[in-house]
Amino acid sequence: MVRSIRDIDIENKRVFIRCDFNVPLDEFMNITDDRRIRSAIQTIRYCLDQKCTVVIASHLGRPKGIFEAKYSLDPVFKRLTRILNCNVKFAKDVIGVDAKEKVASLENGEVLLLENLRFDKGETKNDENFAKELASFAEIFINDAFGVCHRAHASVEAITKFFDTDHSAAGFLLQKEVEFSKNLLKAPARPFVAVVGGSKVSGKLQALINLLPRIDKLIIGGGMAFTFLKAQGLDVGNSLVEDDLIPEALNVLEEARKLGVKLYLPVDVVAAQTFSQESAIKFVTTQEIPKGWMGLDIGPASSRLFREALSDAQTILWNGPMGVFELEKFAKGSFKISHAISEAHATTVVGGGDTADVVARAGDADEMTFISTGGGASLELIEGKELPGVKPLNTKEMD
Repeated sequence: MVRSIRDIDIENKRVFIRCDFNVPLDEFMNITDDRRIRSAIQTIRYCLDQKCTVVIASHLGRPKGIFEAKYSLDPVFKRLTRILNCNVKFAKDVIGVDAKEKVASLENGEVLLLENLRFDKGETKNDENFAKELASFAEIFINDAFGVCHRAHASVEAITKFFDTDHSAAGFLLQKEVEFSKNLLKAPARPFVAVVGGSKVSGKLQALINLLPRIDKLIIGGGMAFTFLKAQGLDVGNSLVEDDLIPEALNVLEEARKLGVKLYLPVDVVAAQTFSQESAIKFVTTQEIPKGWMGLDIGPASSRLFREALSDAQTILWNGPMGVFELEKFAKGSFKISHAISEAHATTVVGGGDTADVVARAGDADEMTFISTGGGASLELIEGKELPGVKPLNTKEMD
């Protein structure tokens, strides 16, 4: 069990909340999905109700340790102000002069949002000096950023060294995510089907291997499917392939066979020569991808096959889209799988920002049992791993 914000005394205290406001933005810096911001509101409001002074920190995107305007949290600041409907302040840096001055002048009931944590190199390096500076802003540390709990970063892991168990806890969102994932693992209703997509195998390979003993069926789509198809000897044209991971893909296929897990790969794809809205497309079987063409979405036959495989499922875990859904012409496969999962008579768990984005665009969000705010984090938790951001917040009586 994680220690909840309700388990510690925060009244009238200065509270540092690590949130996950890594929201998708369009080319005009408009937020296209603010679910991650809304998910943190319960914790922020609880602190305000306890007459706390609140300092909020988050990252956005992957800046390289320096200021980049396109990764500024300014759009998040504006949206947060609107949702909270109170006076939120915004620091133009993280631990610089502006942040320190604004923290010092904060009064009870006020909220300050710091600029993007990853504008400082110390964040991703889990630097203790950087974490110590952040910790100096408050008496209480609350982690509500489930989406980054699998990363040992300064604002997630190193910072916990500066707060004892009476002064650190999980926010409501983090608590809900961790408890849901652990309960899902204890006794999932079967058949338990995992649907895994996204562009790369590398980020999900270990997860696949660890998931296999727990599941009954595995459906692989998205760009990562081509590494598996190539491993089976198919010519996949210019499709995305991680050649160095072909032996690992073969290992997953072999392990699934040994464990009796039914493994499904796409049988047809939507192929194009370039990734653009104007490019001509072809529907081809995976055996017949033309030279110079690449698969950018699963085809209609794969959608039907996957729907059939999902029809008797009692528990479904979905992590990763079936194609490059950002472009409408390559989004159909992901939408069809979203509809199939939302219509299933099963406990349906959606993990990850991109997958949650697909579900929202497909209009299926209300039909899913649980939409996790973290992709990598939810996968690692379901694998049974201990997350660096969660471990320091665990209560003594671990189950």
